[in-house]
Amino acid sequence: MTPAAAEPFMPAEGTDVLENLAFDLAREASRLSGQLHPVVRLSVAELVRSMNCYYSNLIEGHNTHPRDIDRALAADYSNDPHRRDLQLEARAHIEVQQMIDERIDPPRPTTSLEFIEWTHREFCRRLPESLLIVENPDTGEQIPVVPGQLRARTVAVGRHVPPAADDLPAFMRRFEEAYDSARLTKPRQAIAVAAAHHRFLWIHPFLDGNGRVARLMSHAMLLDLGIGSALWSVSRGLARNSGDYKRLLTAADEPRMGDLDGRGALSQRALIDFSKFFLEICLDQIRYMRELLDPSELQRRMELYVRDEESAERLPKRSFAVLREALLSGELERGRVPGLIGTSERTARRVISALLEKRLLVSDSHRAPLRLGFPIDVVERWFPKLYPIA
Repeated sequence: MTPAAAEPFMPAEGTDVLENLAFDLAREASRLSGQLHPVVRLSVAELVRSMNCYYSNLIEGHNTHPRDIDRALAADYSNDPHRRDLQLEARAHIEVQQMIDERIDPPRPTTSLEFIEWTHREFCRRLPESLLIVENPDTGEQIPVVPGQLRARTVAVGRHVPPAADDLPAFMRRFEEAYDSARLTKPRQAIAVAAAHHRFLWIHPFLDGNGRVARLMSHAMLLDLGIGSALWSVSRGLARNSGDYKRLLTAADEPRMGDLDGRGALSQRALIDFSKFFLEICLDQIRYMRELLDPSELQRRMELYVRDEESAERLPKRSFAVLREALLSGELERGRVPGLIGTSERTARRVISALLEKRLLVSDSHRAPLRLGFPIDVVERWFPKLYPIA
């Protein structure tokens, strides 16, 4: 099989519906990025990475409770082997995404084979051995997954049979060429994120882990375009629309349907339909997070929560004034708190201590400035419908 079997790698130029979506994405993304203080954005990013991991795992059929993810980040693992494995998987996903977000190590460009192998290797090497085994459904053979290594055998994904192992290098070279951002206009670069997501899964370069690598790759591509950020996640939208996601992925595997369906081996119409769906999901998630992170609305939800906690005597009075200042200023020097809330230093220390204990404030040391925290206990109140908590 040659790479021609996966053409077209991109929808035809002049597809207005996709280009309009690309422009809308760029506009909405710029509106989201300026809403919060940079320090607060870093704290929100930690929460969103956890959410992204939850939804990406959910697409794979791994329902890891958000509290278990929270505990995994604190190295508090379950005694149950299965739950522990899922916690380790969740932590692996979060750590790799953080490396991508902070550009710590990953190679560029994000559609290069080097980046794709790096992503698979970094994710899989953090997994327990039990999650690095694939079973042949026909023979029962236990096949090990080697982190960062392209598959060395033929596989089937439902009715789709991806390229043979020997053909993968040629397909990945064409993949790199097709999605080289230097060859594409800005709108076409955004469209390429959607098209590459499908074609990567169609090629299915690894024995296992392709779905997670595809979603991390898409996140990285959007990040490089300035559309993506650590403040929103395409995985949330894909998981919440998983039926359409999987249906349109499968449809885009189909061969060309007649002379009006492009000139490649695969259906251009189906690739356009998937790309439209993918970009609409991106747009929906950016708008959702922009509304969720609107400072005035976030303050209102925080205040309602704190008033309830104060009434129940689970938080001391004047707590909200401290949290609001941390939200607006990003960092709050401890010495400012007495004047901020109009109390003695002793009372201010008691308020700070209570907020630190509940992780509503966090600090690098007992003298360092205070920052806003987002513990899982407040997520549903401060960020409604971000992800299931119950």
